[in-house]
Amino acid sequence: MLEKTYRPAEVEEKHYRLWEESGAFAAQPQGNGKPYTIMMPPPNVTGSLHMGHALTFTIQDVLTRYNRMRGRDALWQPGTDHAGIATQMVVERNLAKDGKTRHDFGRDAFIDKVWEWKAESGGTITRQLRRLGASPDWPRERFTMDEGLSRAVRKVFVELHRQGLIYKDKRLVNWDPKLHTAISDLEVEQKEIKGNLWHFRYPIDGEEGRFIVVATTRPETMLGDTGVAVHPEDDRYKDLIGKMVRLPLVGRLIPIVGDEYADPETGSGAVKITPAHDFNDFEVGKRCGLEQINIMDRDARLNDNVPEAYRGLDRYEARKRIVAELEALELLEKIEPHTHMVPHGDRSGVAIEPWLTDQWYVDAVTLAKPAIEAVETGKTVFVPKQWENTYFEWMRNIQPWCISRQIWWGHQIPAWYGPDGTFFVEETEEEARAAATRHYGKDVELTRDADVLDTWFSSALWPFSTLGWPDQTPELDRYYPTDVLVTGFDIIFFWVARMMMMGLHFMKDVPFRTVYIHALVRDEKGQKMSKSKGNVIDPLEIIDQYGTDALRFTLSAMAAQGRDIKLAVNRVEGYRNFATKLWNAARYCQMNGCEPVAGYQPVGLTQTVNRWIVGALADAAKKVAESIDAYKFNEAAGAAYQFTWGTFCDWYMEFTKPILAGTDEAAKAETRATTAWVLDQILHILHPLMPFITEELWEQLSPARANRLISAEWPEFAADMVDPAARDEMDWVVRLITSVRSMRSEMNVPPAAQIELKLKDPNAVSLQRLDTHRDLILRMARLTSAEPLQGDVPKSSVQAVLDETTLVLPLEGIVDLDKEKARLSKEIDKLTGEIKKIDAKLSNEQFVAKAPEEVIEEQRDRREAADQARDKLQKALEMLAG
Repeated sequence: MLEKTYRPAEVEEKHYRLWEESGAFAAQPQGNGKPYTIMMPPPNVTGSLHMGHALTFTIQDVLTRYNRMRGRDALWQPGTDHAGIATQMVVERNLAKDGKTRHDFGRDAFIDKVWEWKAESGGTITRQLRRLGASPDWPRERFTMDEGLSRAVRKVFVELHRQGLIYKDKRLVNWDPKLHTAISDLEVEQKEIKGNLWHFRYPIDGEEGRFIVVATTRPETMLGDTGVAVHPEDDRYKDLIGKMVRLPLVGRLIPIVGDEYADPETGSGAVKITPAHDFNDFEVGKRCGLEQINIMDRDARLNDNVPEAYRGLDRYEARKRIVAELEALELLEKIEPHTHMVPHGDRSGVAIEPWLTDQWYVDAVTLAKPAIEAVETGKTVFVPKQWENTYFEWMRNIQPWCISRQIWWGHQIPAWYGPDGTFFVEETEEEARAAATRHYGKDVELTRDADVLDTWFSSALWPFSTLGWPDQTPELDRYYPTDVLVTGFDIIFFWVARMMMMGLHFMKDVPFRTVYIHALVRDEKGQKMSKSKGNVIDPLEIIDQYGTDALRFTLSAMAAQGRDIKLAVNRVEGYRNFATKLWNAARYCQMNGCEPVAGYQPVGLTQTVNRWIVGALADAAKKVAESIDAYKFNEAAGAAYQFTWGTFCDWYMEFTKPILAGTDEAAKAETRATTAWVLDQILHILHPLMPFITEELWEQLSPARANRLISAEWPEFAADMVDPAARDEMDWVVRLITSVRSMRSEMNVPPAAQIELKLKDPNAVSLQRLDTHRDLILRMARLTSAEPLQGDVPKSSVQAVLDETTLVLPLEGIVDLDKEKARLSKEIDKLTGEIKKIDAKLSNEQFVAKAPEEVIEEQRDRREAADQARDKLQKALEMLAG
């Protein structure tokens, strides 16, 4: 007999261990099943499970378990990312505790330290994924710095370089002055800073006393100005285009150029152009042929390209001194307070400096063309479809991809430099030496490029490098391209797009047929979770408190396409109660002798209620399957929940109590076998969503089973399992009882009050159903009688319509209907007033413009809730007989 209470902690570890040990997660490359492949977005090796992980890995596991049960050869390819900067920082922080830096060890010894850390601490995230119930093929786990993956990276780099698609160039990058490396846009976060807008006068050369005023938030970069831009159509400055200004403090003559980047409506309409220290200015400089002068070093201190008085100054110290000097020269026109966004390194926390450096680049424009076409022609589809627009927007405006990083941990660039700076790009040092010898005609000393590759470079190869490429392995032939990628919208460009480019270039096919983009998990008010706000919900704490299944089901039930998840702990508690309901239903079945019968098929059933539940189950299983196939996880969870809690527990079990307590042995045997069979099918359809409790019940309800639920087949139902007559009959009973209960509730009828029900204008079918199920209806709707109405509708009655019949509840002496009308009207008026207030707020343009998005969202939610409550009360008022 099942224990009284389900204790998740006692069964989760046991079942996970048994699944893993039995090889239940393993793909079967030699098998006959049609392949189904998901590539796990490799979490950072430094990472630990957060709620975003919990959502994305739950969805991937639902898809994997479901397709495994459908007979597909499911490969969910696991692995972790070496996370260059993040991992290097973790290890450097550990060394700092002993007063050491990586430079005390040297590159090779430091890399050994990182591998040591990875061996000791790098498995945290994969252990936590096991707690979530994730079922990837763990023996196939890969790491982006594995030798096999490193070989793939080297081959790709060398081939792209030979094809002219990787090259060195001097361009602006996001430079982190603390970490001393270029970083990607994804590693940059914008922070709102309260600063100033300084307006400076630049003297027009040859026109004594005439100036052009430029406004800037960064006075320190003016020492690197090589032009001033005005809009070509700005009448104020048309005569100045082509003239020169003398750059204050430097004395350099720089041109005034016409470029549409200058906005006549912003500031003075004239902007200083510093091509080496601003991304927009860099593009203007290229268009207008302006010089690029780098005035900073790697620490963001001013270098030797500025007047001597400023050399070696920190950028902010230089700012103060430059402003003071210009003020003294009477070239500072005014200072305005100005709040603006400043990019910061997300790991270092310091302001990022756009910096002109030599870096390695990928010709992303060329590689993007086939990747754009693949989505345009439907070879890869996005779900929800609107994310294709985001993909196209990024891809059609793509810039060269900077792939070099000035750190030590990562894939070192396979380029070696000769004595004169000529470089040789080869897969191995031996090949580079041979190439150098051919070039120089003799052996020379080579120095390897010290930079490593952007982490996203190796991640871009993930769908095929993990399957053994560049070798032509059986796995590569079988599992590429993959079926679906599940990921967040924030890395569509950084990862999805780059996998598309690399997959098409090297495999000549898209890496995945579908990209499912899931939403963000926010707090219950719709705010982004962050440690600073103190609103982070830890999935592991939730699992400890409510069990893994409750968390997984909550995330699935809330994963509506295109809508962020507003996660409240009480939702998880609610689905923990659902798990309890399922457990109690199984105990009830055991206690009533409803045990699985081997080989039982529910055909030729004599009891209408049994034919009804079998058909309802078939409909629910179909809805769950169709919803998972369509990536509508909320609808899949909803269908499973409604059938299990509503149809099976609340209705069927109540309907069959008289049969199980009766004397008709044949009806009892049929009902017991059907009940057990339906419960078994419920375990099947819930398993992808709630793997632990379903596996435990599967085992306990019939210990002699040959297989575990994880490897059981997904239920398929023949069309004749749905009996339309039984469905219509029992659904009518359910709707009648529900209507009576609703009327009782809306009219505040005391729960203990036994009342009459009258049916006005019922047809013959309704009367027959009433006669057949009268005992059930009386018991479940708490009625003394249910009969056709004779004569007029009694006064003090409430009414509701059920098909052709009007349901009439006479309430004289039980409820004061005049009082009830007054109460309902008052509540309706109150809600109408509240809706009016909210509408006034939401139609106020100033409120909408200034209020945070979560506040506006909260107002919309309040309005929707008030509207629903008002509709409900309005219907209750309409029920009252006139």
